[in-house]
Amino acid sequence: MSRKGENIYKRKDGRWEGRYKKGTSADGRTLYGSWYGKTYREAKEKLEMYKQNKPVESTKKVGSVKLFSDYCDEWMTLNRSKVKESTLVKYQYAFKNHIKPFFGGSKPEDITSEMTADFVNQIIHIKRLSAKTAKDLVVLFKTILIFSAKTNENMRIIDVAMPKTVPKQIRVLSKEEQQKLVDYLMKDTDSIKFGVLFALMTGLRVGEVCALRFGDIDLEERTVTVRETMQRIHNLDGKGTKIILTAPKSNTSARVVPLTNNAYELCKTTVDKALPNAFLLSGREEVMIEPHVLQYRKKKYSAACGIEDMHFHVLRHTFATRCVEVGFEIKSLSEVLGHSSPRITLERYVHSSLEFKRQNMTKLEAIGL
Repeated sequence: MSRKGENIYKRKDGRWEGRYKKGTSADGRTLYGSWYGKTYREAKEKLEMYKQNKPVESTKKVGSVKLFSDYCDEWMTLNRSKVKESTLVKYQYAFKNHIKPFFGGSKPEDITSEMTADFVNQIIHIKRLSAKTAKDLVVLFKTILIFSAKTNENMRIIDVAMPKTVPKQIRVLSKEEQQKLVDYLMKDTDSIKFGVLFALMTGLRVGEVCALRFGDIDLEERTVTVRETMQRIHNLDGKGTKIILTAPKSNTSARVVPLTNNAYELCKTTVDKALPNAFLLSGREEVMIEPHVLQYRKKKYSAACGIEDMHFHVLRHTFATRCVEVGFEIKSLSEVLGHSSPRITLERYVHSSLEFKRQNMTKLEAIGL
């Protein structure tokens, strides 16, 4: 702790640090500078000499000459070849729109815990980003902070509080809604209706469905193999967008999913074995149906069925919930969904249905409760 009113602290590395106010940022935040010494007296003398506008002899102000934004750029350069292009675009967007505008003009050693708290407050309560997005931003910010400390021996690592995340209520189709949607999709089925129905029957993500090719459906083994995912991303130069096909979300997302009898019968009328490289939704190798199109058409289908508040991921949630309700073994379900661990499956889907909870509660009747 500092001696009262002096703002002089003993650091974890054994040195003493005297802090002073050096100005105010454009957004009104107080900026601090520091003088360091091997002893309390040395740090205090340097601080007092500085406040009196006297030259501080035989010492230099310790600190980095680079700004936080410089470290962001360096880190991006070092990691450019280590991650997927879509991940790079995500990092670039986070730096440009959130992290650099707030921290970019500061030196890493001048960033305080109070500043990070202000940052979290801004992105959640002012920019109104989701808790998940806010958490990802703080993790990325902390990564750069640690990276900058590796090349700046005089920098202290501050505590960075993670934003609290509140689990979102998962939207699941009721059995009545599900049947109404299935009946609608089975009538005059085309390739797009097939894609929506196939997602409901397998739990695949929208990008995974769009990336499927005829050759990924094995009618003899009655399986579908998830090898790629499709998404539209911004170009790294910030100009325009493009569709890309990449490896799935994680290593566990590349998987083989058994088909139910209903899914198998549906695929029998759709899959053309003579065109293994053709996309399942377009029937052609050179034409792709991107996720945005599938999501837009799904919205029209659900509206026609009178089903509200249904984004595409609701199909995946519904599939997983139905699996839990019929007693699907969690480890197997985790692998079918492509989750990185069964814990994610447990947290999201087990006992998510009130009806399922009620069924389990009735089991207590057998022992008189």
